[in-house]
Amino acid sequence: MADLAIWQLIIMALVFVWSGFVRSGLGFGGAALALPLLLLLKNDPLIFLPIISIQLMVFSSWIAWQGHRRSRAMIQTHAEASPSSNIDWSYLKKSMVIIIVPKLLGVLGLLTLPSQVVTALIFAMISVFAVSYIVNKPFKSKSRWTDIFFLTLGGYFSGTSLIGAPLIVAVYVSHVPRHQLRDTLFVLWFILVSIKMTSFIIAGVNLQLMNQIWLFPCAWLGHMLGLKFHDYIQTQGNVMFYRVIGIALLVVCLTGFFSQWIVN
Repeated sequence: MADLAIWQLIIMALVFVWSGFVRSGLGFGGAALALPLLLLLKNDPLIFLPIISIQLMVFSSWIAWQGHRRSRAMIQTHAEASPSSNIDWSYLKKSMVIIIVPKLLGVLGLLTLPSQVVTALIFAMISVFAVSYIVNKPFKSKSRWTDIFFLTLGGYFSGTSLIGAPLIVAVYVSHVPRHQLRDTLFVLWFILVSIKMTSFIIAGVNLQLMNQIWLFPCAWLGHMLGLKFHDYIQTQGNVMFYRVIGIALLVVCLTGFFSQWIVN
């Protein structure tokens, strides 16, 4: 990144603040909403993906630990209360059984990468889900096979690119209680990103640790702001909560269209 001007480095820092805010505020979308902007500064995904991946692993494990600590404190304060968790471990395990194999296939590149037409269909499908949340008519899958289909596609595309999260989130929103949604997604992202980071190390990809030193504080600032935003939307009713999720999904899809057909 030594060839970038000062103003470009400032914009990059602001993008990582934005990435941290979205990630902790909603639990998804931090990478998908940041990478297209970063590629406008330097069109090389392998420079930014390791940085984003390391940050996601750090912050996701931090939030999961904080949620576990809050749950233990609540149990100790209210001895009569039944044990609770901010993570839906049951659905996480069920979904991982479906996601893991296509995820590995995507990472290893054993299948043909999706064409622009397939990518367009996926973003169009998720946009429909997003609009349904915005107008308070949330998508509810009535078929286990539909969930399997979306989770399988989401797992594969998360291995090959950054467009898998909207598919997975669309299913999780229908099955995971809203107060557990963000932390459950963080645990899932940690697992999936760990697989991708392992592939980076095996392939000898530069992890950009020196650039992480100055970009991590930017992401941390965004992370702290995002925590406050998440607390705010949790106090709102279901309509507001799902509307925010829907808007975020729609922005992710529009950003994906932008990066696929304009940046490239």
